[in-house]
Amino acid sequence: VQLQASGGGLVQAGRSLRLSCAASGSIFSAFDMAWYRQAPGKQRERVASIIRGGSTNYEDSVKGRFTISRDNAKNTVYLQMNSLKPEDTAVYYCHALSSSYWTWGQGTLVTVSS
Repeated sequence: VQLQASGGGLVQAGRSLRLSCAASGSIFSAFDMAWYRQAPGKQRERVASIIRGGSTNYEDSVKGRFTISRDNAKNTVYLQMNSLKPEDTAVYYCHALSSSYWTWGQGTLVTVSS
């Protein structure tokens, strides 16, 4: 599967952005999907995940602000980010995982100004 992320940009604190990650080349519904982020000088961390069955999981700092969802008909996973904070500034990556394969999409930069 190939992943193409989009939707990043510059936004003021308190505003919203929605990231999209479109998948191609394989059966999207067979993959667990996740969004990670990497801020300058920090390790990459998982922000949110959604498994094939639809259950979701969030990193503590984004709970209540971010929502991950997937549309298997469109082969796309989304990350709705509300009430953005400057500390959310990072490059965001989507990730696909199956029982025998995993891959990353290219990153999309999110910059939150104070």
